[in-house]
Amino acid sequence: MAKMIRRTCAFCPEDEEMAIMYIAKEQNLAAHQECVLYSSGFVESEEYNHDNVDTRFDLASVLSEIKRGRRLICNFCRKRGATVGCEIKTCRRSYHYFCALCDDAAVEKDEAKGIYRLFCSNHDPVKKNNFSDEDDKRVLKKSAARNKMSKQDTSEDNLKVLKEKQAQHKVRIDFVRKCKQAGLLDELFEEMLDTLHLAQEKLMSDHTSEAEYEETVISLFDCGIFENILTAVHSGTEEKIQELISTRKRLDTQIKLLKDLKEVVLPTQEGTANASNGL
Repeated sequence: MAKMIRRTCAFCPEDEEMAIMYIAKEQNLAAHQECVLYSSGFVESEEYNHDNVDTRFDLASVLSEIKRGRRLICNFCRKRGATVGCEIKTCRRSYHYFCALCDDAAVEKDEAKGIYRLFCSNHDPVKKNNFSDEDDKRVLKKSAARNKMSKQDTSEDNLKVLKEKQAQHKVRIDFVRKCKQAGLLDELFEEMLDTLHLAQEKLMSDHTSEAEYEETVISLFDCGIFENILTAVHSGTEEKIQELISTRKRLDTQIKLLKDLKEVVLPTQEGTANASNGL
């Protein structure tokens, strides 16, 4: 397998980890070591030799991860290529590695065990463990006060939320209409189909990592369309079962009739001739 070659930024200090880069001349490709290691869908090749860091990273795997990142929006800079996801499976935040650091993400690293994890600022395990008892009590008191106030304002809040949703729906509907008028609707649907085909490839492939598989499934359900289709399929399951049972009954009846027909012994031509001569 083609590997990438280690290089170091000439402007950075020699012991600076972020200065380490790996390049592939034939692909005109360069990648920071940390950007690759913390990418959620990247798996280090089993051929990796800790004693030889000059060549590392399977080029095909890196290219595959870059392709995956084209669909992911960074939570910090809002640009594509965000391959670094929060380690918490239910968290939907994705980043570019350096954007994650700018957004106060926490990094967990153990080179000996091959562990490279990143937690967004909302799920930083260190921050969660730093609350004192007094902090907990203060948080609980504030929470109780908020709950009391929220009960009083529930009806007003619900009405406000409903109005906001209606306004959002109107904006979205108007946006789609304008896309149609501008001749962009076909292009939007082509992009959606490309995304679905990519998701299909990931779910069908035996080489998709567990993290990427889970991310793809969650994304499909989050978009709503996938869940609606599955709900429709599930609701029609009983009807399909009854239809198949009915078909099976008809086939069973037909098979029985054919078996009965098979048991009928027809008289031979010679027997028929003898009977005629006797008459």
